[in-house]
Amino acid sequence: MSNKLSNKIALVTGGSSGIGLASAQELASQGAKVYITGRRQEELDAAVAAIGPAATGIRADASLLSDLDKVFATIASESGRLDILFVNAGGGDMMPLDAITEEHFDRIFGTNVRGLLFTVQKALPLLNKGSSVILTGSTAAVKGTANFSVYSASKAAVRNFARSWALDLKDRGIRVNVVSPGPIRTAGLGGLVPEEHRQGLFEVLAAEVPLGRLGEPEEVGKAVAFLASDDAAFINAAEFYVDGGLAQV
Repeated sequence: MSNKLSNKIALVTGGSSGIGLASAQELASQGAKVYITGRRQEELDAAVAAIGPAATGIRADASLLSDLDKVFATIASESGRLDILFVNAGGGDMMPLDAITEEHFDRIFGTNVRGLLFTVQKALPLLNKGSSVILTGSTAAVKGTANFSVYSASKAAVRNFARSWALDLKDRGIRVNVVSPGPIRTAGLGGLVPEEHRQGLFEVLAAEVPLGRLGEPEEVGKAVAFLASDDAAFINAAEFYVDGGLAQV
């Protein structure tokens, strides 16, 4: 067990499953106290149990600013600061261009862009000098994907936020980076298609990856922990791909 993040206070939004949960587990294993958010209390409780005594769950919808206020009020009263902010809450579903609705657009941009923006803004009073902010991007931001344009556009916005915020926060020494997963074996990825087509989707996606397989949530978690640590002290405004080479060739 590493202690590179000993005495660090971390928040992982969307931390009750998939990449968020794996990242929270990795941060905790390296010594951090970790707060996680999620929308469903039962799932949140199970995630806290899986992470262990270093974890605290706060039920919150990242697209609701009132919920975000509750999250940061809790952290302020219990810990008084944040050293690591992993803004991971988000998601999306597939919709062809001629079928996109206002609801589809508002839901995806509401969490992936609006929620992400205000999560970082509301965290600012708690972030220590030298803190690490990590945003979840996606290879979809740089590769066209049929029927996935709204999600892909939302992740392109995330990438640009990091470039600008690294400048906004440079006087505080706060680093802002993006971790961009390729296809990762999560319930969210499988949920893009009906269950009977899930294995077929995984096989198609794996065939597109130069390493010939899907990634695992734990592999993204290790990248998040690296970006959170002092080992990444000179990495800023970067996009860190965990994609098996998918977007690189």
